[in-house]
Amino acid sequence: MEKKSKILIVILCLFTGSLLHAQTIQIRNFDDLMQSLNSGEKVRIVMHYSKCNLFIDQKEQPSSPDAVSGMEISTFEYFAPGATGNNLAFLVFSDSKVISNPKGKGYVYNYGKVRINSDNKVIITARYLNPKNFKVIMDEYFEGEINDGKNKGGVYVYK
Repeated sequence: MEKKSKILIVILCLFTGSLLHAQTIQIRNFDDLMQSLNSGEKVRIVMHYSKCNLFIDQKEQPSSPDAVSGMEISTFEYFAPGATGNNLAFLVFSDSKVISNPKGKGYVYNYGKVRINSDNKVIITARYLNPKNFKVIMDEYFEGEINDGKNKGGVYVYK
């Protein structure tokens, strides 16, 4: 085989291998999520709020907004059953970003916290905080579940 052909084959193999490695894979349950996190995988969560139940002031609302958000799980905490008096194991993580206030003027801290229980149920807390005094401008939470490809869960997890 000629030298140019060998180089071309090596380049094609490297390119194909990197494409296969970059493929996004849906995580369909809590155990697979924890396995991915424990092995150091990069994991993202995408939340479709219209597929979750919305609660404001502890009262369930008749509908949820047709909105989507996403975040990378970078810093997280895992609690085994009984670690904090909890019956189920759970994972919790959060993030905060300054955004232009979609419900008013100026800017707000957009705080999101996600708790995923070992039964695949998910609780999402969404708050807008005034950046000057940290007073809560909006406070709501959503209840949903991990989408396993068969259910209508609004929380998608990917690695």
